[in-house]
Amino acid sequence: MLSALESGWADPARLHHEGRTARLLLDNARAVLAEGLGVRVDELFFTASGTAAIHAGLLAVTAARRRVGDVVVHSAVEHSAVLHAAAAAGTANEIPVDSLGRVDLDAFTAQVRQPGVAVAALQSANHEVATRQPIAELAEACAAAQVPLFVDAAASIGHDVVPAGWSALTASAHKWGGPAGVGLLAVRKGTRLAPSWPVDEREDGLSPGHPNVPAALAAAAALQARLLEAEELNKQHRAWIDELRHRVAADITDVEVVGDPDDRLPHVLTFSCLYVDGEALVTALDAEGFSLSSGSACTASTLRPSHVLAAMGVLTHGNVRVSLGRTSTHDEVDRFASVLPGIVQRIRAEVGM
Repeated sequence: MLSALESGWADPARLHHEGRTARLLLDNARAVLAEGLGVRVDELFFTASGTAAIHAGLLAVTAARRRVGDVVVHSAVEHSAVLHAAAAAGTANEIPVDSLGRVDLDAFTAQVRQPGVAVAALQSANHEVATRQPIAELAEACAAAQVPLFVDAAASIGHDVVPAGWSALTASAHKWGGPAGVGLLAVRKGTRLAPSWPVDEREDGLSPGHPNVPAALAAAAALQARLLEAEELNKQHRAWIDELRHRVAADITDVEVVGDPDDRLPHVLTFSCLYVDGEALVTALDAEGFSLSSGSACTASTLRPSHVLAAMGVLTHGNVRVSLGRTSTHDEVDRFASVLPGIVQRIRAEVGM
């Protein structure tokens, strides 16, 4: 990215030397990212973030099917960006999940078959509890009903394989170690779109203005590197998260470890501690050198109770989400598991529990 800042700063739509250089860099980034996502180059578009990709994509797919209807069928545990876009696009139809966070596939399929459905939206895996969703099965149901399937794959790309069959897919570069401010929207050929804002010549009108070329190039390099390491890192992370699941449950009283223990992303774990304030727990862990989040993964700064955990019917109080990165070590995991029980005990004592 630092190298590209010197040569890729110009508008890639311009014909002068600097513009052509930026265009070459952008084309290279798009090609690498398209290969990483398994799509054609002309099916991939850059946006300013994963949230922007969801807003642009879901609104455009829904608007293009106005003659059919405006119903957006989605799970109860979607990222807030999907929930907001679904509400803005038309009539949102929410499908419940089980206690592991997995959507009721039969109920989802039944709703997709109803008249007036514009699009079905389902995440590939949950951002917060890591549970994988039945994308392949729902894709078959959507294909039979001739309803496009919109997949938020931000939690999965770079960490897990996303099943085929979707019509549109979104991702966010910071999730695989790329820079913040790069979102991806992949749209399969044959999927109709009607962008919700004035269309210009860039990114087929799906994202206003020209992309951040240096950041896009860095995102491509990061994904390429992450995929080369994926097999080893995923095996490592899965083992460490399994260890954490066991130690947290064994060493802390009144704790609930949530999400599917097996059919999940390899690098994410969420648990909730009764009689502990999430903000206090995150602050205490931060003082020990651990950067974690509490509340919903998408609205952590508000510290509202997680809508994901609430939909699952599990404990929402005092929840913490652990996410391992490529530089995480087992020593860090071990130290985290060692200091956590004492911190929880101290916070409980402070409130008289």
